[in-house]
Amino acid sequence: MTNQNRSQWNLCRFIKTLAYFEVIPLFSWIEKLFSGNSREIETQSKGETKNMGVILVAGATGGVGKRVVAKLVGQGYHVRCLVRDIEKARNILSEAVDLVVGDITKPETLNHLVMANIQAVICCTAVRVQPVEGDTKDREKYYQGVKFYQPEIVGDTPENVEYQGVKNLVTAAAKYLPSASEKVIFDFTQTSAELKNIWGALDDVVMGGVSASSFQLGEKSALFSGNVSTANSGGFASVRTKNFVPVINLSGFTGVKLRVKGDGQRYKIFLRTESTWDGVGYSYSFDTVVDNWIDVTIPFADLTPVFRAKTVKDSPPIDASKVCSLQLMLSKFEYDGALNPKFAPGSFALEIESIKAVGGKNLPQFVLVSSAGVTRPGRPGINLDEEPPAVRLNDQLGGILTWKLQGEESLRNSGIPYTIIRPCALTETAGGKELIFEQGDNIKGKISRDDVAEICIQVLKQSQACNLTLEVKEGENIAHSSNWQQLFSALQPDK
Repeated sequence: MTNQNRSQWNLCRFIKTLAYFEVIPLFSWIEKLFSGNSREIETQSKGETKNMGVILVAGATGGVGKRVVAKLVGQGYHVRCLVRDIEKARNILSEAVDLVVGDITKPETLNHLVMANIQAVICCTAVRVQPVEGDTKDREKYYQGVKFYQPEIVGDTPENVEYQGVKNLVTAAAKYLPSASEKVIFDFTQTSAELKNIWGALDDVVMGGVSASSFQLGEKSALFSGNVSTANSGGFASVRTKNFVPVINLSGFTGVKLRVKGDGQRYKIFLRTESTWDGVGYSYSFDTVVDNWIDVTIPFADLTPVFRAKTVKDSPPIDASKVCSLQLMLSKFEYDGALNPKFAPGSFALEIESIKAVGGKNLPQFVLVSSAGVTRPGRPGINLDEEPPAVRLNDQLGGILTWKLQGEESLRNSGIPYTIIRPCALTETAGGKELIFEQGDNIKGKISRDDVAEICIQVLKQSQACNLTLEVKEGENIAHSSNWQQLFSALQPDK
């Protein structure tokens, strides 16, 4: 190769690339130290990425709600909490959540700021019920169901909260929830800290080339752009995500869909299931139309396993349950030495609006925590002396169960895929007992708030839980593990 075909290689960019993706941790530590970001080292090394679809939790500071939030955060979900008092919420909830101010009884507060990019809603709101005696030192016994205290409603009415408030939340969510068969992986119409920190340039500088690209967030889209050069035997520019923590499970879907506007060139997308720096990637090439938005649907079955632009013949199909990272690329090469027929060196630009998983099974998108007993007030044949206090005192408590039932009906009639959970008497115990699911609203017993919170999260993953109502109590035995699929498969969807 003559000197005329070579350009000055940038060692600094090479080191920055390795540091950004933490290929060599020492490089990352040195780069952050000299850039003044040493305080971020520990946090970022543990992985700061999340599942990008937002789970909205209403009633997030309540007994069940705060447990739902903690469990979602622990599993890497992007959590947004709808709260009325943001200062109170900061003292109760994890710093890893987004807090938005709103009130389900005031529909005007359930705006775009609250609802943007939501993937699902978990509603744990409830009117406040406390002993008539007030907040006494024995209130723990009240919560544990050990001793009965005459209860009373404090604050807003059951009609406003349990019915009208739930209905307001359902109505607002219906306008923003994606198609049940889709899952948002990245929505670039909404800028967030996660989006800014997860994508980085990975160009042919790592192979000695001089191409350069960037990934910038605009108001309604992201822009992958730069200059690709064939000097120094190079010829590709790309942007890649840091490894997802935890991995993204797309096993219930058939592929991914990109919404893009390009420059007429052919680009590639890679899905990776290995956290290693230089492993096998599953690739797909797609053409763009100059200055036109198009949807590119990519079936998982059409992905090609490649290693450095060479197909890996003996590689198994992609395991969509553990997607570790994504990558977008413009390259002069197609596969196995073939050239990209639409490649042109020089400047390029690919605008991206969204990346979604498609072809998915129907999964619940709205989880409502209601109460066992909601159909019993006024039911013929009911012996009130044998019923829990909420049933016996329904009228004295403002028709609390009656209005909860009306809130349930607003969700059933909305068209949103849902699960309605009716727990028996809630306790503050640690939980972990075997779970007993029933239907028909005849169940009596108790259950830990912690277990109810776990059910709320599990239903989001279970297609068998879609569009059904269940009652739940705890059994006598400790549950060493729960077969969630089996528990839900025994239930019948609502008619």
